[in-house]
Amino acid sequence: MNVNISKEFRWEMSHRLPYHEGPCNNIHGHTYRIRIELQGEPTKEGMVLDYYHIKRIISPLIDQLDHSFICDNSDKTMLDFLKTNNFKYYLLPEYTTAENITKFFLKQLIPQFQKYKNLTTVKVRVYETEDVFAEVSANLIESGIV
Repeated sequence: MNVNISKEFRWEMSHRLPYHEGPCNNIHGHTYRIRIELQGEPTKEGMVLDYYHIKRIISPLIDQLDHSFICDNSDKTMLDFLKTNNFKYYLLPEYTTAENITKFFLKQLIPQFQKYKNLTTVKVRVYETEDVFAEVSANLIESGIV
């Protein structure tokens, strides 16, 4: 019988949406929260996956993003500013919406969780604010994003 487990992480990060006609065009930050949910068959020890292993997989990604500016690689204005001032930043190939950040995490995590043959599904939910989130999941056996 499959069981679902989840673990959450938080970090601080800023961004902007250069195409936006409202206030999100400006530099602003959020306390982001990510929820990693895994589905799978518990092992003989009774665990779907030890929470320590989830932390070991996700923490390096969070460390790269924490207290950074996440920037899409076409935002030349911000890239020039960040580089000139030697600020911490992380580049995405797409706009830095909650949806795209969520897809970024999922793409990074699929190969990590596929190593555990008892896992069937990974779901990633990224909260941009306390009550706003984007969510995406993937079948780890077929590795297709759902």
